[in-house]
Amino acid sequence: MMRTPLVAANWKMNGSRASVEQLVRALLAGLPVTDSREVLLCPSFVFLDQVAKLIAGSSIQLGAQNLSTEKAGAFTGEISGAMLQDACCRYVLVGHSERRSLLGESSDVVARKFMAAQQQGLIPVLCVGETLADRKAGSTLDVISEQFSAVSDAAGIEAFANAVVAYEPVWAIGTGETATPEQAQEVHAALRAMAADRSARIATDLRLLYGGSVKAANAAELFSMPDIDGGLIGGASLDAQEFLAICAAAAS
Repeated sequence: MMRTPLVAANWKMNGSRASVEQLVRALLAGLPVTDSREVLLCPSFVFLDQVAKLIAGSSIQLGAQNLSTEKAGAFTGEISGAMLQDACCRYVLVGHSERRSLLGESSDVVARKFMAAQQQGLIPVLCVGETLADRKAGSTLDVISEQFSAVSDAAGIEAFANAVVAYEPVWAIGTGETATPEQAQEVHAALRAMAADRSARIATDLRLLYGGSVKAANAAELFSMPDIDGGLIGGASLDAQEFLAICAAAAS
């Protein structure tokens, strides 16, 4: 099976109703209709309904940036997967490095969120990545293995038939630093090998995204690597022309 490239926009805690409308309309006007790549927008919770209405009838998919481990109940401020699905989401990010480092989400919590997402009808995008200290210590693959295995042990490798994995080196997020295509490919190949140890079929079909200061200038080279199936784009996804250029690189 050919893996369809996926370009996902993580808008993080950015935007206003006016800027969101402007950005989405620019993307709708600039994205050619193509089956050769998939585009996903992950706005802040408060803009999900607005974006859902704007992209209705288009090929753009909607995703959320986080979800609760719980299905319902007395969890003030939390949002369940069922609520997200009801808000027209198809995908949800889990385990983003900012949530791991700033909000203390452990690999166990990430695994529970991954499973909650699938149980409530969403496709999880599992984020994994090492810090600069990890990379300098030569423990990149140990960290990636621990983060991936925490989920595959809990959910089972078959769960990855309906999931995406995004490799985001923490030292490259929002820093302007980017892993070289070769560095990124090395980790992507290792991730695919980790999956293949459990199921060759799952590994072959699993979409692996790269995230970490992806820009129009470096997207084509990154996406040309054999195990990189698209990108999880942060800052550059807030600029319509920049993001459109990255989407074009994924489709070529």
